[in-house]
Amino acid sequence: MYILTVNCGSSSLKLDVIDTQTQQSVTELKAERLPEERDITINGKTLTYTGELLFPSILTFCLEAVKKDLADKTISGIGHRVVHGGDKYYQPVLIDEQVTKTIEDLIDLAPLHNPANLAGIKVAQQVFPNMPNIAVFDTAFHQTLPSRAKHYAIDKEIAKKYNIKRYGFHGTSHQYVAQKAADFLKQDIKNLRILSCHLGNGASICAIEFGRSVEASFGMTTMEGLVMGTRSGDVDPGIVTFLQQKENWTYEQVETFLNKKSGLAGMSGFGNDMRDILQQAENGNEDARLAIQVFTHRLTKYIGAYAAVMSGVDVLLFTAGIGENSPEIRNRVCQGLEFLGIMLDDDKNKSVKLSDEKEVANISDENSRVKILAIRTDEQLAIALEAQKIIEEKNKVNCIPKIPIAISARHVHLTRETVDVLFGKDYELTEYKPLSQPGQYAANETVTIVGKKNKIENVRILGPLRPKDQVEISKTDEFFLGVDAPIRESGHLDGTPGITLIGPKGTVTLKEGVIIALRHIHMHPSDAELFGVKDHDIVSVEVDDEDRPLTFKNVVIRVSDKFKLEMHIDTDEGNAAEIKSGEEGVLMSCKQSVSLQAKNV
Repeated sequence: MYILTVNCGSSSLKLDVIDTQTQQSVTELKAERLPEERDITINGKTLTYTGELLFPSILTFCLEAVKKDLADKTISGIGHRVVHGGDKYYQPVLIDEQVTKTIEDLIDLAPLHNPANLAGIKVAQQVFPNMPNIAVFDTAFHQTLPSRAKHYAIDKEIAKKYNIKRYGFHGTSHQYVAQKAADFLKQDIKNLRILSCHLGNGASICAIEFGRSVEASFGMTTMEGLVMGTRSGDVDPGIVTFLQQKENWTYEQVETFLNKKSGLAGMSGFGNDMRDILQQAENGNEDARLAIQVFTHRLTKYIGAYAAVMSGVDVLLFTAGIGENSPEIRNRVCQGLEFLGIMLDDDKNKSVKLSDEKEVANISDENSRVKILAIRTDEQLAIALEAQKIIEEKNKVNCIPKIPIAISARHVHLTRETVDVLFGKDYELTEYKPLSQPGQYAANETVTIVGKKNKIENVRILGPLRPKDQVEISKTDEFFLGVDAPIRESGHLDGTPGITLIGPKGTVTLKEGVIIALRHIHMHPSDAELFGVKDHDIVSVEVDDEDRPLTFKNVVIRVSDKFKLEMHIDTDEGNAAEIKSGEEGVLMSCKQSVSLQAKNV
């Protein structure tokens, strides 16, 4: 399948026709310094644009050039990079009038990028009529950010009124290189804690815990976080009001100052290209040296902070222009991180040359606990592959079997050793009632769980016994107990908080094991085949209630031959949706865009 990818920046344009079978580009077009620059490069050849210096006109010219270059090849669809999808879009979508309107409505949150993205969509629809267009959102990967990472400490009404929160960006790149890292290491991404450093003219770092984005340095806009080519990154917000007062600057002037005249360019005084800055620093330019020091210090600080968020790190990766090509920057960033188990091999770091044949390089010292990788990012390919999924799904006839919905109350899973302490040596749990999942049951036995603030009595034990102790609570329980529990899949307990369990015969204090269970759907392999999903796919669940419709995002598919078809949500989620155990759902579509509708029995 041939997919045309359209990546419209605020002053640049990149078009690729990608063969998704070979994952190679067959046509590549680049244009920079738009709209002033007239030279356009296609497959290494230069074309000169002679028309009006207007972005839509230039874009039309470029798309027509690609169309001509295709010759006998036929594209199946067009994938568009869209920077901001707000809260609305957490996965790629087929573009219709509503999608277009939403992208337009979000221009205030991405004034430099969404207008260009929107122009790309509209012109592509004109040049390639009746062709499916798919939006792939930079913010989508970060929809999994937990609330504590997503919200700013500002007045909640103002935040709600203007959708002020942290959205994160570069999501397509972070997701792509994280999966590349897992594949290279021959490990399941669901078992890795990854720090992804996307370092280019725009720069960001993302903490990826077991395949999910849990922290990202970009915020509501692309100005927060790391030092960038022309962007300041983190600054004291008081600087804004200070400059407005002292210089009598308008909002536009402050925005231009922080977005286009700061960062490496502002500090060095001569440009934003890291290669030039490194050369100037080598020649003794003190401004260039300081710019490099601030750039690397900021990133090192973020690495330490994000490692703390994930309670450790397994992989540190560098990507994008600077991250892929600058051994000096990688070296400077890693200095002093030995306490985290990050140890760089200088020789490997200096000699690495990434290419089409070598997209990933291990630059870790043999004694490094953390794997350090340099990885080529390929946002165009990532966009093409996501678009392919949507196109393949477009004409698929959806299966609509009913799915039971179960409400899971707080409960505990215990090991043999813990039961011995709480109830006595060799004590055997007794069955209160069987659960829907084969071989599992609710026990008659209960325990008291004790947090820092309060305790909850009569918490049910579920059997059979497990290899690790695990306590599953709701968000409401978390606040009541005073336990800062993360949202996790069952069994992913590294870095989780502990709690005290009290039984009739003794007390056990767990060092870890308290989670808020990630909402999920149990499936037998035959169910997964029927729905067109696989283990650990993330789907969306829509509860179609006439009075209070609700969409659950980030629902994980769990597939096992020991499972029976059932969706599990906790009591807080059930109350919010006014769902009771015993209701059934209908899977309305398959693969990555899954919708579930609740129906009364």
